[in-house]
Amino acid sequence: MPAAPSESLVAPRALVSIHDVMPETREQVSQILSLLPQDPQAVTLLVVSGRDWQTADLDWLHQLQQQGYPLAGHGWLHRCDPPISLYHRLHSLLLSRRVAEHLSLSASGIEALIRNCHQWFLDQGLQPCDLYVPPAWAMGAIHREQLADMPFRLFETLSGVYDAQAQKMHPLPLAGFEADTPIREWLLRGFNHLNWRRACHTGQPLRIGIHPDDLKLRLSNRVAPMVEAVGESLPYTSAALLPRYDCISG
Repeated sequence: MPAAPSESLVAPRALVSIHDVMPETREQVSQILSLLPQDPQAVTLLVVSGRDWQTADLDWLHQLQQQGYPLAGHGWLHRCDPPISLYHRLHSLLLSRRVAEHLSLSASGIEALIRNCHQWFLDQGLQPCDLYVPPAWAMGAIHREQLADMPFRLFETLSGVYDAQAQKMHPLPLAGFEADTPIREWLLRGFNHLNWRRACHTGQPLRIGIHPDDLKLRLSNRVAPMVEAVGESLPYTSAALLPRYDCISG
């Protein structure tokens, strides 16, 4: 979280996203949106396109897009079969639970999922933005060269945002609040503090990822203070184009 005032650090810019936007999370997502001070254009909604979207749910998405919220792709079902590989089992245990669906797929399967995700938006009369975020930020067994032919341009992982058109990775700090156990709370507090300071000292935008149940979890009291403490909030599509600046005030 923000450093002590005596350090005279200017608040970082931010890229704010709400994960797991699906019919089952409409109430939680709406509650989070009501708390955010950012303009809609600077809050990206990560939509899970393969869920059971009914007419009322789609009407809600259309209304959000009309209000200015960018809609990004966020997997197809946001769940996967029980992990088989050791890496996937560890990833599931430590980070993703059972949502990192890319880790269960081959490169061709991941490619098909991403294309289906993008086409779903078009089929519903929605316009997706250039961003795709795999569930749990886990891209899986697909090479960056293959992403150049995808309908999305930007791909977000834990380490940053990859621009497939420019073939350039933009490492960016990340903060989150999905702390459902004491150890996760402890780790995320330290993780968020370090990444806030990194954003301040480097001038890089701080990615703030909010999940639907964060307001009920162990870091619920940190969500609003962080999103209120940031400086300028930006859409993801501008992040790669903005220069760094000195975040230490004179």
